[in-house]
Formats: sequence, C-alpha cells, structure tokens
Amino acid sequence: MASYGAIDVPVYLRSAAKPFIAAEVVASGAADRFGLGRRELAVIAASHNGEPLHLDAVRSILAKIGLPASALQCGAHAPNYDPAAAALVAAGERPTALHNNCSGKHAGILALCLAIGAPPETYLEPGNPAQRRILALCGRLTDDDPERWPVGVDGCGIPVFATPLRNAALAFARFATLEGVEDRDAAALERVRAAMIAYPWYVAGTGRFDTALMTAARGSLACKAGAEGVHGSAVPALGLGLVAKVADGSRRAAPPAVIATLRRLGALDDAAFTELAGYARPEVYNVAGRTVGYIEAHLPDTISPRGA
Repeated sequence: MASYGAIDVPVYLRSAAKPFIAAEVVASGAADRFGLGRRELAVIAASHNGEPLHLDAVRSILAKIGLPASALQCGAHAPNYDPAAAALVAAGERPTALHNNCSGKHAGILALCLAIGAPPETYLEPGNPAQRRILALCGRLTDDDPERWPVGVDGCGIPVFATPLRNAALAFARFATLEGVEDRDAAALERVRAAMIAYPWYVAGTGRFDTALMTAARGSLACKAGAEGVHGSAVPALGLGLVAKVADGSRRAAPPAVIATLRRLGALDDAAFTELAGYARPEVYNVAGRTVGYIEAHLPDTISPRGA
C-alpha cells in the first residue's frame, strides 16, 4: 500500500460513495425488479450536470418505479452546466428537484425503498431500512463499523458517513477487484462499475473531470468525485483503489493530484495523460482573464507502482 498524509483521520466521502449506494440498489433486487438499465445505474451513481439526457434518465427511473418527480426530496438547484442553466432561464422555467445533481441517487434510493418494502416518504432518514442497508454495505466494503461512524447530513439531505482514507481506499480496491466481499456485493459492484465505465457521461457530464477521466482511460477505470475535494478511483486491471482528499476542501487540486498519482501508478498511458492535460495542470486566471499561474501536483517518492 502506498500512502501520503493523514490517512487514518475520518473523512466524509460525500458523493464519492454514490457507486456503493447504486450497488445496494442492484444487490437488493430493485434494479432487476424495475428493469433499470446501465444508463440509469450510471445516473444513480452520478453527480450530474442537469443536462437534458441526465434528466431523461432520472425521469425514466421514476416512471419505472411509478413515482412522480415530487417524490424526490433532494431540493432544487440550477443545472451545474452553464448552457443547461441558461437554456432553462431562456425558456422561462425554474429548476426542479430533477435538476439537482443528486436526483439520480435519490431516484435510486426510492427504487430501493419500494423493492424492500421501506416507506419512500422517509427515505432521507438514517433509520429508514433503505439507508440502513446502504450503510451496512459501506461498512462491509470499508471494514469499518457503521454503528460507530460519524453520520452527518449531505447537501442533498441523505445520511453521509465518515471513514478513514485507508478504509475508503480499501472500498475502492474492492470495487476494482471484487475480492474480499460477499458474492452478492461483488456482483452488484461489478454491474455498477460496468455501467459507469460504459456510460461515463451520465456520471457527470460535459466538461466534468470524472467523465473526462473515464473517457480518457478507455474502460480501464471507474471514478467518482465527492464534495470538499474527495475523489475515489477503481482500476480493475491493477487491482487498485485510490482515494484522495484535498485538505482545504477545494476541489480544484483534486484532478491534478489524482491524474499524477494514477500516472505514477501506471494506470494512465501516454495517450490518456495527453488527453487530460487541461485537468492535470489547469491554469489560473485573474479577473482580466490573464493566465497568472497554474496548479500542479508534486508527489512524494513513497508513491510508486509497487507502493514502496
């Protein structure tokens, strides 16, 4: 194992845990019961831009489970993609919960509730059986005890847990290898991973790092960002799980750090690295639009392909 920094301090994974939420939707039987396809699984694992096809995927989930958009309790915000937000304004429309970047996850949890007989009206509550099942799966993946976790409330309202980076990286390694977990969990993780890799645009969207990274890697990894500078990657061919946390919570440092580390570990080839150049060394501009600096990652020698 290679590590750097305070890896034993609990960190809230935030949206980086969404693939594991999607995995419980699969493991519960909800995905099969309602006929959820790979695009829909990808958007359940997403922090999407609110672009039209993202909304279509969320609407499709709701239609299949027989619930209206008003069942979503994530709140409304403008699409994260500026052209989509501008189009909404030009049409004289206001954002709805569908535009929330977490609406796919919420629709997936509603599907989970209906599949296991949990009340969908209280799906945000930590005591709801759906949330209990999600936290239990995350506990199995991280080798941590969900009964002792610090559990907070995420920006979209769902329970969010904190676990040390060491344990979070173990979860993403298991997402990559499917080893060290129950067969039920492994099969669910594999389906979610395949959906994210096949449809990376649905995981984030136009101009977003996660979509760019999975596209450039050409099927070799699945990744998911979280708020406050958290990012997780699973690289099946290398049996590798990587989780990074920017100490000050700024997400702008995450892409350079993740790209540099994956490159050092042999998970990104020359073509992928070139394709990701704008994320690997983003420029910093002043108010006048002039380039005044850049962000670049400098890795310690302890991070190597063998973790020496």
